[in-house]
Order: sequence, then structure tokens, then C-alpha cells
Amino acid sequence: MSALALEFDRARLERGFADGIAPERSRQAEQTAATRTSVRGLDWFTFFLADIQTGFGPFLAIYLTARHWAQFDIGLVLTVGGLVALVAQMPGGALVDAIRSSRALAAVAVAAICLSALALAIWPNFPVVMATRMVHAAASCVLGPVIAALSLGLVGYAALGERLGRNARFASIGNGVAAAAMGACGYLISIQAVFILTAAMVAPALIALAYVRTGTVERPGPKRDAVPTATTPLRKVLSDRRLIIFAICILLFQLANAAMLPLVGSIMTLRSGEWASTLMGACIVVPQLVVAAFAPWVGRVADAWGRRPLLFLCFAALVLRGVLFALIANPYLVIGIQVLDGISAAVLGVIVPLVVADVMRGTGRFNLGLGIVGSAVGIGAALSTTLAGYTMDHFGASAAFCGLASLAAGGLASVWLLMPETRPQQVR
Repeated sequence: MSALALEFDRARLERGFADGIAPERSRQAEQTAATRTSVRGLDWFTFFLADIQTGFGPFLAIYLTARHWAQFDIGLVLTVGGLVALVAQMPGGALVDAIRSSRALAAVAVAAICLSALALAIWPNFPVVMATRMVHAAASCVLGPVIAALSLGLVGYAALGERLGRNARFASIGNGVAAAAMGACGYLISIQAVFILTAAMVAPALIALAYVRTGTVERPGPKRDAVPTATTPLRKVLSDRRLIIFAICILLFQLANAAMLPLVGSIMTLRSGEWASTLMGACIVVPQLVVAAFAPWVGRVADAWGRRPLLFLCFAALVLRGVLFALIANPYLVIGIQVLDGISAAVLGVIVPLVVADVMRGTGRFNLGLGIVGSAVGIGAALSTTLAGYTMDHFGASAAFCGLASLAAGGLASVWLLMPETRPQQVR
């Protein structure tokens, strides 16, 4: 009898132990499924967001020219949009830090871009176009930090580099697909239809966003960290030496990079005539292909190599690209040189938010840090085209490209001599 009692108790304990494990395994399976769904949702949201943003690129200038707008008015609209984007970078980042739900803010920003695209298609008069350009610029300043915030909330600091690589890949593919689709739409239907298509892309973007559930995966785990809630005073953030040096390096990069492709386009127009637009299209597509292939690798090795070696590679590619543009006139070789642009873009797309995450870790000011670096990007890009245009007018194309390469070399030296390694100790 005692033996039977012992056997009964052992069986009951085993059943109880199994009953306790089953719900735990079920919860783990649910969390894994939720994580997988959120990862795919963020992939597709990044893809469709790139589609939406493409409509407000070169197609806007083409659309307004087709509506017989004066070039001065087109330039004024684009300039005002650029100024709004520059001014709104830091407030946009601070807003993302302050708002509790990044997904809700992203949905509002995407909806604002949808309404802007529809307004452009229906009422292309000066006040409406100016207002829509400003709304689009402000919304874009929010969406960049939101993507980074969703990525950080989804995977934590430990896996952020790889996640950013995926973001860059899907954004690059989205840009390429959207450029081809909108180009065909403008050719086969009308340029006005491009903006209707842009507005239509908002629906799948919002559907993809609905699948991103960062709240289910923000808990600490073996490969994830909790997103910090403490907020560091603004003065301390603005005085962080690492952030300031990094922003200066990125400003020098944009100062050297932003004008290179426009200069190439001007030269191709003079030398290649009717083939210029086709060649320029190839110059745009090649870097996108490189980013799609190269960015995930950058995300994976960012922890193994550190941030500084990849930044060094990024600036070295830019220096070499400027020198080659100064020496080579063959348009087909110029297209090949654009592979270097893809390398730089793939590295920056991953490393910029990753370095900011390193520097701002534990401060609660991650998105404000992105806004500060974004302001440096805007300032560098705005000054680049003016300086390069003046140099080209007075000293020729080779001198302009050599000047841009010299600025890139200055950024390379800054990375080598001043920029500290920001990779956390625990991943070394």
C-alpha cells in the first residue's frame, strides 16, 4: 500500500510539474510569435514609408513644372520645405521622446502625408503646395526618429545594429520599387496620378504599422534591454562631447556628399544630352542596390568591429568617390563609381542611429539626439550645393570634386583623431 501511495504521489507531482510548464511554454511561444509578427510589420512599414516619401522627391519638381510653375516659385517651395525640415529636426525628436505611443504618432504623421499628397493632386495652387510641403517636411522629421524608436523598443540595444540593417534594406528596396512604379505611373497615366498613388500607399503602411507590437518585447531578456525611462536634462545632452563630435563629423560628410550627384547630373546633361536622364536614373538605382545588399552586413558587424572602423570606411569611400569623379568623365564608369555611394549610405543608415543610441543610452533622449544629428545633416546638405556650385562656376568641375573630396578627408581625419568608440563594453 505504501508503495502504491508513493507511486500515486510521484505521478501527481509529475502531472503538476508538467501542468506548470505547459502554460509557461505557451506564453513563450506566444511572445515569440508576437515578436516575429512585429519584426515583419516593421519591415513592411519601412518599405511602404519609403514608397510614400519617394513621391515627394524629384516628382514634385516635375509635377510643378508640368503645371507651368515658374522655376523661382518651385525653388521657393523646395527651399521652405528644406528650412522647415531643418528647424523641426530637434523638436521632432523631442516630441517622439515625450509621446508615450510611438505607433500612434507614426500613424498621425503618415496620415498627414496622405492628406498632403491628395491636396497636391487636387489643388496644385501656390498656398496649398506651400502648406503641403511644410506639413510633409514636419511629418518626415517625426517619422525618422519614430522608426528608430520602434526598432529600439522591438529588439533592445543588443540587437539594434542588425535591426537597423534590416530597416536600411527594406527602405532601399522601397525607394527603388516606388521610383519605378511612380515613373511608370507618370508616363502611362499622368504626373498627377503619382501623388494619388502616394496617398494610396498610406493604407498598406498603416496596416503594417498595426502589426508592430513593441510593448510585448520591451521586457529585458538575454539579448534585449529595457528601454530607459529616466530623462537627462537637456543641457547635459547638448554638452555631451561625443554627440557634438559625431554631429560635426556627419556635417562634414553631408557637406562633401550632398552636392556630388547634382554636379554629376549637370555634367551628364552637358555631355550626354538626351541620355542624361537615363544615366542619372542608373546613378540613383545603383546605390540603392548596394544598400539593400550591404546594410544587413553592416548591422551584423557593427558590434564585432565597433562603430569607428565602419565610419572610417564610410568616409574613405566618399573621399575616393570625389577623387574618381574629378578624374573620370566616362558616364558608364561614373555609374560604377556610384557603388561607393551605396557603401557610404549603407554604413550611415545603420551607424548614425546606432551611435546616437550608444551615446544617449539611459538618458531618455534618444530621439532628441537623432534630431541634433539630423540638424547637422540638414545644415551640411544645404551648404554643400551652394559651395560646390560656386566652385564649379569659377574653377571647373574637377576643382569642385577635389574640394568636396578634401572636405570628406577632413571628416575622415575627425573620425580618426577625435571620434571615440561608442560601442558598449559588454558587446566587445
